[in-house]
Amino acid sequence: MEALAEAFTQKTGVDCQPIISSSGKLTAQIKEGAPFDVFVSADMKYPKDLFEAGFTSAPPKVYAYGQLVLWRKKGNSQPNMQGLSQENIRHIALANPKTAPYGQAAMEVLRHYELLEQVEQKLVYGESIAQTNQFILSEAAEVGFTAQSVVLSPRMKEEGRWIPIPQDIYSPIAQGIVLLQRDRVHAEAQAFYDFIFSAEARQILESYGYQIAD
Repeated sequence: MEALAEAFTQKTGVDCQPIISSSGKLTAQIKEGAPFDVFVSADMKYPKDLFEAGFTSAPPKVYAYGQLVLWRKKGNSQPNMQGLSQENIRHIALANPKTAPYGQAAMEVLRHYELLEQVEQKLVYGESIAQTNQFILSEAAEVGFTAQSVVLSPRMKEEGRWIPIPQDIYSPIAQGIVLLQRDRVHAEAQAFYDFIFSAEARQILESYGYQIAD
């Protein structure tokens, strides 16, 4: 999001101030009147909720699909799924599957590999993908599931080892954007919304490992 906002500002001269938090918390703040113009979410659930509650003038639109990876900070070898059941892996980080799409996807992956029962006591849940990343980076968890966009970001490229998770074994992680309806939709907000679907933004998203929506 920082890269997208920076590119948008360079192109238009319009300053962008990203407010980063979990989608659930941001949704609650929007319903309480937080002065946000655009809502970008890691799933479609919360943007749809806002639309149905009358906080947007149009339904949300999918702008990209997130990709899941298994990541660890420590060690020279790549992590692997079967290694999760080994004794040296005591904690496995993932976002809360009740509220976070990457957490839901991680649970689907563990079930696919028939590992959930073996590793269930090792699972530690982050409130969001950001908190999950902190568990991994601080080594509070030896390994964890996160978004590919995290491990491909400039700050994290040299941090640890990761493997992609095959996309056909978990539900697509559709990520949504919606314009929020305040007294009116500002032209600058509309411009940012349109920019997200531009060729320039698409290139940025792809560089972070996102699959672009048709």
